[in-house]
Amino acid sequence: MFEKILIANRGEIALRIQRACREMGIKSVAVHSTADSEAMHVRLADESVCIGPPSARESYLNKAAVISAATITHADAIHPGYGFLSENAEFAEMVADHGIAFIGPDPKHLRTMGDKVTAKKTAKEAGIPCVPGSDGAVESVDMAVEIADSIGYPVLIKATAGGGGRGMKVAKSRDEVREAFMTAGTEAKAAFGNGEVYMEKYLGRPRHIEIQVLGDKHGNVVHLGERDCSLQRRHQKIFEETPSPALNAGQRDEIGEIVCKAMRKIGYDNAGTVEFLYEDGKFYFIEMNTRLQVEHPVTEMVTGLDLVREQIRVAAGLELGFSQKDVTFEGCSMECRINAENPRTFAPSPGLITGYHAPGGRRVRVDSGLFSGFKIPPNYDSLIAKLIVQGSTRQECVMRMRRALHEYVIDGIETSIPLHMAVLNEPAIMDGNYDIRWLEEFIDRQQKQAAAEEKLAKNEEKLAKKK
Repeated sequence: MFEKILIANRGEIALRIQRACREMGIKSVAVHSTADSEAMHVRLADESVCIGPPSARESYLNKAAVISAATITHADAIHPGYGFLSENAEFAEMVADHGIAFIGPDPKHLRTMGDKVTAKKTAKEAGIPCVPGSDGAVESVDMAVEIADSIGYPVLIKATAGGGGRGMKVAKSRDEVREAFMTAGTEAKAAFGNGEVYMEKYLGRPRHIEIQVLGDKHGNVVHLGERDCSLQRRHQKIFEETPSPALNAGQRDEIGEIVCKAMRKIGYDNAGTVEFLYEDGKFYFIEMNTRLQVEHPVTEMVTGLDLVREQIRVAAGLELGFSQKDVTFEGCSMECRINAENPRTFAPSPGLITGYHAPGGRRVRVDSGLFSGFKIPPNYDSLIAKLIVQGSTRQECVMRMRRALHEYVIDGIETSIPLHMAVLNEPAIMDGNYDIRWLEEFIDRQQKQAAAEEKLAKNEEKLAKKK
């Protein structure tokens, strides 16, 4: 087993990994930028190393600086968390070349699943159902029109190296395909340095469902059920739950076994998540995330497993300590991502935390590095906390989440807490009757209503002045 692990990340996920290390008797090393020198993940680590200025490119994305920090602190493993270098195959290879263990899958799987065209081809060959579309990159406008005609409109044109909705366009006709092909390619080239695009059938109102898997270096693979991540804004998840209200046990077992069989076939090890669009009882592969997910706590809450602990054990060469028949699911769990942003305009809201109180009570978990007096830097992602609850039933889970959101106090900045409170009061969410379009439509209605109320108030103010 490892004696010291360097955590190549920041914020709540760095703290999460530290906790697993401490419970396993493993020392931890925190790396940090100058902007994060007072952060909680730095304060609580056994050792810390400053690796650069606030810019992520010069610190958390600086491969040489991270590996140098691991070398000088004699760390025998690096855990990348999520984001930053977590799915960077070149970094994983560099780590191995320095005689340090990378706590994640083999670099070949990072490379294969990091390219969406190759990932789709690999998934299809491994027996995972895929959305009808191009077999690879679409090389010309004429080819794009031909494929769209064959699979039917509307279609989705996507960047092969894309993410977060960039390089992604919907086309409902031949003319729109021509325009979308050029626009998506140009956008992808600017954002990712790769203008390649591919095409898929566009699904109307699907749900976004992902299957959590764990594999070891001995050929063992298990799935830990699904997470429903359909509540999204601009392709960014804000709320997750398990089990999905859309699936039954039979469907869960069926898709779980398909995914496990595919992972065994490709020899996948460590944690990973296979993501699907689900519509009319059918699953369609989107992509695979070859890392720990932001929303992994909901799976931990219902299975009782520590995914980070399992990642570390697998990376150390140990077998999974359980088989599929040992995995059980207790009740329901939900996670709200708390972002430092205006809940109406979504403008970032970094700044000083002047007051902080985390909710507590039965089956309530908060993953966060916040504390009163901490200054949230403007240089990184707006995610500042994750609020997770568990309940025996979905109804109990919703009520517990409402109560926990009401208790959560983060003063000094704006957060997405009011948005979550509004969403969880909606009948569609209470009933579990939502899809990947629901949240944006809800936000649009809210914004229009707010604009109308503001206009009415101004008109009333004008009338009052005239009187």
